[in-house]
Amino acid sequence: QVRLVESGGGSVQAGGSLRLSCAAFGLTYSRYSTMGWFRQGPGKEREGVAAIENDGSTSCADSVKGRFTISKDNAQNTLYLQMNSLKPEDTDMYYCAAGLYVADRMSPADFSYWGQGTQVTVSS
Repeated sequence: QVRLVESGGGSVQAGGSLRLSCAAFGLTYSRYSTMGWFRQGPGKEREGVAAIENDGSTSCADSVKGRFTISKDNAQNTLYLQMNSLKPEDTDMYYCAAGLYVADRMSPADFSYWGQGTQVTVSS
């Protein structure tokens, strides 16, 4: 059974930093073509934040460019999202996801497995 478990969320003031982690069980990161982070707030659609391919190439949403960095440790089977210079508008539930055949790295529909999410709250 595949499980993705996020951790590292919390409450922080604007300008602060958080590091999210996503541990995988029953799934080997190196076998999946794309790993990604998404976020979703109440009444909002889930949106792509950042993604990383097997070859290490990354992409991220314009709204987080220069502030968030995605990385992964295949040996530890763990995905990370380093979030710096956090803003109140970054407040959301953050989810990690894994996909085998991903055409659009920012599209939730292209990802097969999902974690339960970790809450990030940024106060002004």
